[in-house]
Amino acid sequence: MAARWERLFDSVGHFGRFQACVYFASVFQAISCGIHYLASVFMAVTPKFVCSVPGNVTSILFSNSSSSRIEDIWTLWTSTKDYIVVQLENGEIWELDQCSRSKRESNLYLAYEYSGNKSVFSCSDGYIYDQTKWKSTIVTEWDLVCHREWLAKLTQPTFMLGVLFGAVIFGDMADRVGRRYIMWFTSTGQFLFGIAVAFTFDYYSFVIIRFLLAMVSSGYLVVVFVYVTEYVGIKARTWASMHVHAFFAVGIMAVALVGFLVRTWWIYQIFLSITTLPFVLCCWLLPETPFWLLSEGRYEEAQKVVNIMARWNKVSTPCKISELCSVQQDDLVCYRTGGNDISTAKKHSILDLFYNWHIARRTITVWLIWFTGSLGYYVFSLSSVNLGGNEYLNLFLIGAVELPAYVVACIGMDKLGRRNTLTPFLISSAVISALIMLIPQDFSILSVLANMAGKFAIGVAFGLIYLYTAELYPTVVRSLAVGSGSMMCRVGSIVAPFCVYLTSVWIFMPQVRVCFDSQKIYPFY
Repeated sequence: MAARWERLFDSVGHFGRFQACVYFASVFQAISCGIHYLASVFMAVTPKFVCSVPGNVTSILFSNSSSSRIEDIWTLWTSTKDYIVVQLENGEIWELDQCSRSKRESNLYLAYEYSGNKSVFSCSDGYIYDQTKWKSTIVTEWDLVCHREWLAKLTQPTFMLGVLFGAVIFGDMADRVGRRYIMWFTSTGQFLFGIAVAFTFDYYSFVIIRFLLAMVSSGYLVVVFVYVTEYVGIKARTWASMHVHAFFAVGIMAVALVGFLVRTWWIYQIFLSITTLPFVLCCWLLPETPFWLLSEGRYEEAQKVVNIMARWNKVSTPCKISELCSVQQDDLVCYRTGGNDISTAKKHSILDLFYNWHIARRTITVWLIWFTGSLGYYVFSLSSVNLGGNEYLNLFLIGAVELPAYVVACIGMDKLGRRNTLTPFLISSAVISALIMLIPQDFSILSVLANMAGKFAIGVAFGLIYLYTAELYPTVVRSLAVGSGSMMCRVGSIVAPFCVYLTSVWIFMPQVRVCFDSQKIYPFY
């Protein structure tokens, strides 16, 4: 069927004006997917904070500095072990830590150091947050600190769990009801759920709506990848499918830009979500793919789409669907109703990917590459804001470095082949992750450059594995192989945020995790 279908592209063009319009109109929405995937980088920031005080403050001490406003102290705050000493109007002296506060028994004099008796209290009056960078985040909105800190850390993993569910659900639905309807539904869902997130009234409603947002974002990304490959001929398919990821990277860059300009989390979320609106307004014009219409036996509708393609591409004699299907139609009918009854055909399961050691080793390798690629991709992205310097510029550069990565991946696949392109970049990502450990923490520029190099290498490998997996397996288990690999990819994206949280142990610990996981691949390669 694929060979016959390529005759259609030989007739109307592999990437003519019609395909270009459809391509850019559909992949524009992938920008929104990139935005929502990384939005929590700034939305869930935990600023400097201390316990609030039960009264009006008259004097403040921090080390050797004094002030009448806590806002003046934040620039001096360098460690979570620091504390602030305040004196209230009634003369009481309190030491304010991050998760507790202590009342001094003696109020005779105000000094930073104190060795007398103190009574320790919980932060029952809430917290005071540094608003120098961010006026409001979900952490400050719902006090997701101290004993509630784990709730803030779950926002990104739960989003990625929604990504996993969305990929499974909408990928299957797109085969049943068509690519176009799922793209309509998921793009509209991105806009509505994105706006709804900004107006959530508590943490749990925030997580639930973000989970739904993740499902539709993932669903769109999965379906648009299939959609554009079915509209583009083989001569341009590699470049077209690969650069869907490039639009996702533009979304990451947009997060950095909006985060720099807007410092209130719910306004930030609204600005990010309205990027979806232009596509929502015009997505109804996108046609269904002729390939899907043909698979459903809707030949007249498929012919109409082909005629439109030919007219836009200025082709006077388009290929006739009837010519392509003259032999296939009997096969399709036989497949659905008769000779080769699908009910008696062999059902393939995940065990077929481990049929023998050769196939099993290939499957393990592919799964590890999917997992490590996703893990590395999100670790390098999410941890970029923790490397020092300007966190907004860091994230912008981490997104921008993907654009040349996909160009290199396409050229490498055409010139060197899949394996010869994939292997050196996988090795490079592991080596770079190891070298990052040797960079002193004060060298923030060098750390950012190394992180960009690691993201570039993993971007090439991660983008390439989508196409490579399908070519490694026989037709009968190809979809199963790609689907199972994609599941491992989602697992990697769920694990990645937890790796990033290891920066509290050591700033480069996430990259060490990527290096370690990359090394697991080579015994099977």
